[in-house]
Amino acid sequence: MNSQLSELEIVQNPALGAYAIWRFGLGFQADDSRPTTLPLVFLVLPLLFHTQTLEVIGSTQKASGLTVFAAKLGKERENLLAVHVRARSLRQLTLESIGLGIVSKLLSLDYNDASLRANALLGPSANPFLPERLRGLPKSADKIGHWFSNAGLSQVANILNVEF
Repeated sequence: MNSQLSELEIVQNPALGAYAIWRFGLGFQADDSRPTTLPLVFLVLPLLFHTQTLEVIGSTQKASGLTVFAAKLGKERENLLAVHVRARSLRQLTLESIGLGIVSKLLSLDYNDASLRANALLGPSANPFLPERLRGLPKSADKIGHWFSNAGLSQVANILNVEF
């Protein structure tokens, strides 16, 4: 058995996914501490684990909002349409990431209303060391959380051309 991990496995793994979803949740909860609905979480990894999309998130001001981000991403229409395809292909990784986030106490799932809360952490675990190529991930996850919190589920779906 080959013990070497591919570049894809190094970057797209449940641990990093749990961290990204946790940071998204913190951004979502920042204004009013309301937890996110579970369907929105399935868009986090498809947006953050795609280099070109991550660059567009990074170049969009937090105050600009989801609509401006989608307009920038949609300059090449196939980039915007690909979000839905990536969301479908990353479903399993998202589920594994949510599970790991719950087990590690980064996240709490409310089964009654299908909402996910990012738990507050203190100390060094709140800001782990990330390699240079991933340094923009936490800030971008926070931005997405902020943008999604200011829009409803149907508005996010409409703007990003995704179906839940």
